[in-house]
Amino acid sequence: MPSISKKGRNMPQSPIRKLVPYAEQAEAEGKFIYYLNIGQPDIKTPEIALNAVKDNDIDILSYSRSEGSDTYRNKIANYYAYHNINVSHNDIIVTTGASEAIAFIFGSIMDPDDEVIICEPFYANYIAFATAASVKVKPIVSRIEDNFALPAIAEFEKLISPRTKAIMICNPGNPTGYLYSKEEIEQLAAIVKRHDLFLISDEVYREFTYDGHSHFSILELEGLDEYTIMIDSVSKRYSMCGARIGCLVTRNETVRHTVLKFAQARLSPPTYAQIASEAALSTPQSYFEDVKKEYIARRDTLIAELNKIKGITVATPKGAFYCIVELPVKNSDHFAQWLLESFSVDNETVMVAPAGGFYSTPGIGLNQIRIAYVLKKEHLIKAVNIIKEALKIYKD
Repeated sequence: MPSISKKGRNMPQSPIRKLVPYAEQAEAEGKFIYYLNIGQPDIKTPEIALNAVKDNDIDILSYSRSEGSDTYRNKIANYYAYHNINVSHNDIIVTTGASEAIAFIFGSIMDPDDEVIICEPFYANYIAFATAASVKVKPIVSRIEDNFALPAIAEFEKLISPRTKAIMICNPGNPTGYLYSKEEIEQLAAIVKRHDLFLISDEVYREFTYDGHSHFSILELEGLDEYTIMIDSVSKRYSMCGARIGCLVTRNETVRHTVLKFAQARLSPPTYAQIASEAALSTPQSYFEDVKKEYIARRDTLIAELNKIKGITVATPKGAFYCIVELPVKNSDHFAQWLLESFSVDNETVMVAPAGGFYSTPGIGLNQIRIAYVLKKEHLIKAVNIIKEALKIYKD
């Protein structure tokens, strides 16, 4: 039979979604599952966004501009201005989710076998986007013992080669919940300028920062307009994952014009989803204040319950709604599958994301899981108790 491409064979499975068949089987057997594996918030989408679609009287659902509608991009620019980021609507290209933004960026600034340096653990799909673009990820390990803080700049210097085109971060981080400080961002700014690299920052969780910490965007850096590219999305901010609307923002005109060619090739981002996303920008600030309070309470509950389990290590997130947990097991992939196939407490079990898939260095993170604290506190307590009881009897 005809063969599959090498790229297709190398495309990784999602560590977040690959256990779905086992979860479906567990549910078919009557088990209740606490889903801690995926960042799908249970927070309600703002009604203003939903009503913008429900009450719309469009009679022809037409294309928008390839870079997104003017009215939406103007309102995005106003949103950023409120957060001390001064950009024009012309600096913004609307994409079909942040995923498409990353794919467009990789395609625009890197050729096959070029390299991007990323702190690991990182969002697992970065590897998939790099594979699709024939780009090599050069990982630099951040450690749970340091709460996943930025590694020493000297470690970045060691990885830079003639094929290196960019350094990429997620801030706040998925899967770690780490929030980079202004000082850490400035360190990265100095190295990209010194080596003539791009600095790409995935900032889709920018609204979710805790304990008095504030988010510092790469677009707030001075003198870095030609080096910085920011990625954003409505998915988490407004609990609108299904809208699939994101954007990339850069003051680098050459990058924008190149990205626009990719955007034109896919015609336009979805019209109804842009309408909903534009309306969502009118969501009152009180919405975010309430959501942050809820996530802080969930985080504190989760960390407190996890710390009661002997033999585990957990990093305390400063942002987003994820944490990495190191377990006394050898293979978290096997443990996560076993939870779904063979274990329950009162006919309830848990689905987690094995963290090995968030690393690209072989052999690292195999005893870790990512937990998304997107469930109510009482459900988080029950879920952690299931993990606690499971670890008492699990054998690798």
